[in-house]
Amino acid sequence: MDHQRRDVLRLGTVLGLAVAAGVLRPEEARAAQEQWNKDAFAGHSVDDVVKALKGSAAADNADVTLVAPDIAENGAVVPVGVVSKLPNTTQIAILVPKNPNALSALFDIPEGSLPDIATRIKMGKTSDIYALVKADGKYYTAHKNVKVTLGGCGG
Repeated sequence: MDHQRRDVLRLGTVLGLAVAAGVLRPEEARAAQEQWNKDAFAGHSVDDVVKALKGSAAADNADVTLVAPDIAENGAVVPVGVVSKLPNTTQIAILVPKNPNALSALFDIPEGSLPDIATRIKMGKTSDIYALVKADGKYYTAHKNVKVTLGGCGG
């Protein structure tokens, strides 16, 4: 629970600084905090996250590409990328079901943008990584198993 409190404090600090700097108006900052989907980030499985995002079951789709290493020597910084070739992609998420909270990252894709994201995530242990893409109101997935090792020696 302590990490959730830190996340909320961090978000509040960033939004407060943005308001103070004149980058955001107070009503925009309030709207950004309200968009936080606590239930989605608390989910423990792909199905939990899809349900929290108000969707039904997700289906595998070849137009969703997940890029991740086969072996991650350091689970603290695992590079992951997702590309969607599905028309009308509005959201991309990265999930690691064996982490304490499955949802690692959630990106809203503005209309007219290229649905191609890259980030680094933490993985506690060897697990499947899922790319979850929302396109035309439906959810699609791709997944890959990533082995997490300690110092590259196995694990």
